[in-house]
Amino acid sequence: MDQHLLSFILFAPLAGMLVLLLIPSSSKNLIKLWANLVAFACFLVSVPLVTRFDKSVSGYQMMERMDWIPSLGAKYLVGVDGISMLLVMLTTVVSFLAILSSWNAIDNKLKEYYAMFLLLETGMIGVFVSLDFFLFYVFWELVLVPMYFIIGVWGGPRKLYAAIKFFLYTFRDRC
Repeated sequence: MDQHLLSFILFAPLAGMLVLLLIPSSSKNLIKLWANLVAFACFLVSVPLVTRFDKSVSGYQMMERMDWIPSLGAKYLVGVDGISMLLVMLTTVVSFLAILSSWNAIDNKLKEYYAMFLLLETGMIGVFVSLDFFLFYVFWELVLVPMYFIIGVWGGPRKLYAAIKFFLYTFRDRC
C-alpha cells in the first residue's frame, strides 16, 4: 500500500461516491451516514502522508508514475512536497467537516449533493498531487463541474446568479 498511497488517497472519495450512488434515494439517513463515513475514512487514509513524509528530503516524495496517454506525452504522475502534503491534509479535514456540518442543512437532492461533494474532494486532491500538466488540467476541470452544481443547486438566495458568474469567470480564463 505504501507504493500507491497517493492513488489510494486520491481515488477513495470517488470509490465512496460510486457506492453512494447505489444507495436508494429514499434512505436519507443512510446516505448522510455513508457520506460522512467516507469523508472521515478519506481523512484517516491521508494521515499516513504526515507520518511517512520525510522533512529532511527536498523535492517530491511518494511519487507514482505510469504512462497514461503516450501519444500526447501525458503521464499519470503524482507526488507530494511539503506544501502539497499539507494541502491534501487540509482538503480531507475540511471536506469531512463540511460534509458533517451539512447533515441538517441539506434536505433536497441529498444523494446528488453528497456525490458532488465527494467528486469535488477527488478533484481537489488530484490538483494538489498532480505533477503532470495534463493530469493537473483534468483534475482542475473536474473541480469546476461539482462546484458549479453545488453553487447552482444548493447555494443561497441568488444561487443561479452566482453559478453563472462562477461559470463565466472560469470560462473567461480559457479564451
